[in-house]
Amino acid sequence: MTLLLAHISDLHLDGGERATLRATRVMDYVRALPRPVDALLVTGDIADHGEEAEYEEAARILAADFPVLMCPGNHDARPAYRKALLGEAPGPGPVNRAHDISGTTILMCDSTIPGRDEGRLDAETLAWIDSTLTALPQDRPALIAFHQPPVALHHPLPDSYMLEEPGQLAGLLDAHPRVAAVLTGHVHTAAASTFAGRPLIVGPATTWTLRMPWEGDEAADRDQPPGLAFHVLDDDRRLTTHYRVVL
Repeated sequence: MTLLLAHISDLHLDGGERATLRATRVMDYVRALPRPVDALLVTGDIADHGEEAEYEEAARILAADFPVLMCPGNHDARPAYRKALLGEAPGPGPVNRAHDISGTTILMCDSTIPGRDEGRLDAETLAWIDSTLTALPQDRPALIAFHQPPVALHHPLPDSYMLEEPGQLAGLLDAHPRVAAVLTGHVHTAAASTFAGRPLIVGPATTWTLRMPWEGDEAADRDQPPGLAFHVLDDDRRLTTHYRVVL
């Protein structure tokens, strides 16, 4: 069965009108699609300051009739994230969740290092990924999503704060061929690359777009409209991605 996912990232909700309006515009677009998506992925930096009120706003904006799957980014704070978005007791450990969506398991992983911008999948998270994938039925495909990309994307800003020690994840993927693709955010630009023999797809930000070095010296392009990605995973475990902007 073909799986249809929408993917947004880096909302950076800060209580201000601009971030709220841009995220709301994208969500209104996704909710109004003639064919509902099977799920929406949100790959981190949901809040800008990690405050509980920002997550309460996120919960209102992201409310939908389809599943909304989230993971934290470097601007997020685990205790407030857990309390306001997940309804759990605040806690410091990584926020990892697996979701079964239309015959595909999607692992939303916590790659954050509290207090730092670069990422790392710690020992607990790597063990969780391994055990979760091992326990799946043999014929079930999987996708892995987290915040910081594990490869350089040719801009000095995000490339200074990418995923550390990516070889550990690459080794896991070698052991689990069921994983069809890796999905991330963080970079504030729609991008496609490869990692460990899989597609690596970066979801665009709703808040602002990264201006690449060949486009100019100022990194943040705030005039570009917010964007999103649509991922289609077919029965052959082939992922196709379409990007859109929302005017």
